[in-house]
Amino acid sequence: MQIEYPLVNELQLGNRLNDAVEHHRRGEFALLLSMLSNDARDMAQFQLDNDLSNDEKLYKQLDIPQPQALVCDLSQSVAINNADAFYGNGLSQFHLHQALKPEAVVTRGKYDEDLQITLSNCDLLTKLKHEQATPAITDLNSIHFLDQLATQRKISETIGNQLSAVA
Repeated sequence: MQIEYPLVNELQLGNRLNDAVEHHRRGEFALLLSMLSNDARDMAQFQLDNDLSNDEKLYKQLDIPQPQALVCDLSQSVAINNADAFYGNGLSQFHLHQALKPEAVVTRGKYDEDLQITLSNCDLLTKLKHEQATPAITDLNSIHFLDQLATQRKISETIGNQLSAVA
């Protein structure tokens, strides 16, 4: 009998070890344990960094900070600003903050500068259409036209009463 892949650690067995213990199957339990690797480095608790790339493993192993971000997108994350450390405590404190949490070289918004200028000159509905987040219009259609007129009349009367009380 050939097995498709060798057993390395107990995570590959799933619940089979538990079932063997629960149902008092000593032979199956011994067989499963004998099929596991003898090397302690193959056990599950030592396989924590398998999903990391080689660069990330080296950063973690040598305790090196991550490289400085080149571009910071303000719409997705909070920008790091070390200017307060410089103005408050001087250049040495700024260098310390920059070494611990480096600022991005360029900070910008979600879109390029030309598109941001164009969108800033557009109305809100056009901006929402560009982001494909148009609001649902069903709320306006659910209110009857006469109810809308009555609500607007009440609002105008309230504003008129407030203005006459001020004058």
